[in-house]
Amino acid sequence: MKKNLNKYIFFLSLILIGIGLSRGEASVILQKAIYICLECIGIG
Repeated sequence: MKKNLNKYIFFLSLILIGIGLSRGEASVILQKAIYICLECIGIG
């Protein structure tokens, strides 16, 4: 039972990652990470 649940969650996560990549979410997340990082060191 637990093996099946792990496989289901794994494949579901791959599908959701694929959807996010196809929508261009990776670049949005990268931009936010850069902005936060620059704020932390006091440049932004």
